Amino acid sequence: MDTTPTWRPAERVRGFTNSVFSEMTSLAMRTGAINLGQGIPEAASPVNLLRYATDAISTGENQYAPASGLPRLRDAIAQQRFSRYLTSYQPSDEVVVTTGATEAIAAAVLAFCGPGDQIITFDPCYDSYPAVASLAGAQLVAVPLRQDGDGFALDVAALRRAARSARSRLLILNTPHNPTGKVFTTAEIAAVADICLSHDLIVVTDEVYEYLTYDGREHQSIAALPGMMERTVAISSAGKTFNVTGWKVGWACGPAHLVGPLLAAKQFLSFSSGTPFQVAVAAALLSPETRDPWLDGLRSSLQRRRDILRDGLERAGLKTFRAEGGYFLQADVRGWGYDDDLQFCQELPRQAGVVAIPVSAFYQNAESAPRWLARFAFCKRDDVLSTAVEKLASAAPGSSSRTRTRTRTSDTPKQPDYRTIDNR
Repeated sequence: MDTTPTWRPAERVRGFTNSVFSEMTSLAMRTGAINLGQGIPEAASPVNLLRYATDAISTGENQYAPASGLPRLRDAIAQQRFSRYLTSYQPSDEVVVTTGATEAIAAAVLAFCGPGDQIITFDPCYDSYPAVASLAGAQLVAVPLRQDGDGFALDVAALRRAARSARSRLLILNTPHNPTGKVFTTAEIAAVADICLSHDLIVVTDEVYEYLTYDGREHQSIAALPGMMERTVAISSAGKTFNVTGWKVGWACGPAHLVGPLLAAKQFLSFSSGTPFQVAVAAALLSPETRDPWLDGLRSSLQRRRDILRDGLERAGLKTFRAEGGYFLQADVRGWGYDDDLQFCQELPRQAGVVAIPVSAFYQNAESAPRWLARFAFCKRDDVLSTAVEKLASAAPGSSSRTRTRTRTSDTPKQPDYRTIDNR
């Protein structure tokens, strides 16, 4: 007797197939390749931060925190936002601690959007945005970022057209941006704010890389602009700031009329998490002697590592695009004779012993997606990056040590679409 159930998964999750990250990680393991695909930092965390966590565990801070987060962490977050952006939040009802920034984004979308609503973001985009839009029954409208020399720029006209729809309800702004590494300029943020004010849009900002900007650039929060704090939920986390991505301590700040519904959704997602980690993050945020030297060193280190990887990719014949913030560099794979980024990334581990991620996996609009960009992570140790660029140089077309020839693009079967998984 066949006892296999006849039920099917709900429609909202049927498109959540295997991720390209899973494929590339598996390929790295099978081939022994250096994995520059996912943005998992390899540098150490602040010693004091780790001590704060172990002290919290040993002294019994191990039970449920309030759904909105420990009061001391909410106080610390409010102080951080005011000192950095001059945005003033009441810790009691305008700050919520979440299980990473991804949960904060999900709770915001579930709180404010439903079937028939449109969510605007920028293409390419972080993978959780289309996923949570689907869970909410909403439609994600991705406005392509325009290529601008060796970087990317906001297409104001395209954003204005998208915002005109009566169904548009919310805009997700990610800066510094994953995967492009773009830091939105003052003028671009002002243009986004003007459009959101004109069309009465709620703004959810994804600012997890807020401290990781390079070459003298500074991140600006749209919540600090006139008229925007009342309609903005600002989201960040400790993961990227302190190299503790596994702790999953994030937060959302905004006016009570927005944070209240967000908390109502969040309490039924995780309720609360990581009490000793919340204690430690609060202490680090409130300790300038721990926080400031660490952040200065982290920025300098990541900028140096970015340059190691960028110079190596360029020497290997892969033109790069500006990485103004975050963890990632994009490279033009046409320099190696490819016009399909997925095929390039599938063959690169065996050719060069390095793993990258096809950028087309981050695009929602297939017709506007360039199929010739690969994303490389530089948040790795110096020796790992140096070895990776040596391998790439040896495998580059024209290199005397290159022995493997690739399959022509036309001979490669069409690959399936992927949902990316790149948790933050």
